[in-house]
Amino acid sequence: MFARIRRLLSQFFSKSRTINNEPLNKVSLIVIIIIDIFILINVFTGLDDISRWHISPNNAYPCYSEWQNYRAKTTKDKDYEIVKLSLPQNTNNQLSFQRNYQQAEVGHLGKVSKTCLQYADYKDKINNPEKQQIITTIDQKEVQISRFEEANRTIKSQYDSTLLEKIAGQGREQSINQVSAEKAKQALEQNNRQIFTLKQENYTLKNELLAKPESISFIAFLKDDNQFREVDKGYQQASFWYPSIQLAFQSLFLLPLIFIALSVHKFAQGRGYGLISLISWHLLVIFFIPLIVKIFEFLQIGAIFKFLFDIISAIFGGLLFLINYLYILLIPIIGFGIIQFFQKFVFNAKVQAASRVQKSRCVNCAKKIRHLDTYCPHCGYYQYTECQNCHNLTYTHLPYCKHCGTSQDSSNL
Repeated sequence: MFARIRRLLSQFFSKSRTINNEPLNKVSLIVIIIIDIFILINVFTGLDDISRWHISPNNAYPCYSEWQNYRAKTTKDKDYEIVKLSLPQNTNNQLSFQRNYQQAEVGHLGKVSKTCLQYADYKDKINNPEKQQIITTIDQKEVQISRFEEANRTIKSQYDSTLLEKIAGQGREQSINQVSAEKAKQALEQNNRQIFTLKQENYTLKNELLAKPESISFIAFLKDDNQFREVDKGYQQASFWYPSIQLAFQSLFLLPLIFIALSVHKFAQGRGYGLISLISWHLLVIFFIPLIVKIFEFLQIGAIFKFLFDIISAIFGGLLFLINYLYILLIPIIGFGIIQFFQKFVFNAKVQAASRVQKSRCVNCAKKIRHLDTYCPHCGYYQYTECQNCHNLTYTHLPYCKHCGTSQDSSNL
């Protein structure tokens, strides 16, 4: 296996740095590298764009996160807080919630959940000037409450200091505080009364807001377990399949480019177009790099990872680090399979040699040679090998001797 890897790397670097088996000069090599970088950036940009073509789970189920947070909360004001989210402060030129959800479909494949659109419709019905004014009034009173509480904290700090001065027998004229203990106590009581009144008013306003028919309908919809389970199930399924869909679209973007580059490379090699062969080879490598990267990304977050995660969780409970052991085992196997594929189909010398002998070309560099040439005049490669059975010269890399028909597999290893 290691010998094959070394041979594969040797072929790779030879193809990447030579034109017609002649090394590139430094300037040409720099130009090729700059072109490679430019194309690679554009390939990754295209992959990123096409990966967003299908609507994401968050956009397909835009109500899921907000709805889940509401159901997870245990605070007594959670109904008011969810209704308040339906009443944004700035409504100038703002789309309705339903239209805003539907915007995610523009330019993308897939649809927004109908349940989430219904969720948005309830929010749109709540959102009107009357309820916005109630929210504005509540917020203003909250600001007043905060100011009174801040004033109380300041007064309390001075009040404690004044009491200490009084206990120590220090005269009023020597005090560092501007307010006496008696006045501080009166101010605290007055502020507390104001705070209590404002909180009662806010409590009344919140109940008034929640008592509106639109709010009642919305809260009832939020508490419907069947509706939420439908959204939750859809979101989980979309999240599970989304990485696979992204990989499919990214492959759809890359595979035609790989096929074209490979076809051009084979054609250029057959015709002896050295520069075109070199450039198409670099393009082929550049198109394969992101494909391999995306496949490995998918193995970490896609359906296969989820499948392994579920198996490990079911069998070993919390020992999820075992997934890493599986990947340590699987990745070399996948790498070995890729090497075998390239060795047998892309860089297979025997497959290439058969075609080249038929066209009277060098079995190594594919340049045109005469039928009886023993060495290639272009690359110096020896075209023949001795048959182990009849000892006549037969073509290198071809599976059978052209004289006696004996298999050459053992003699060409």
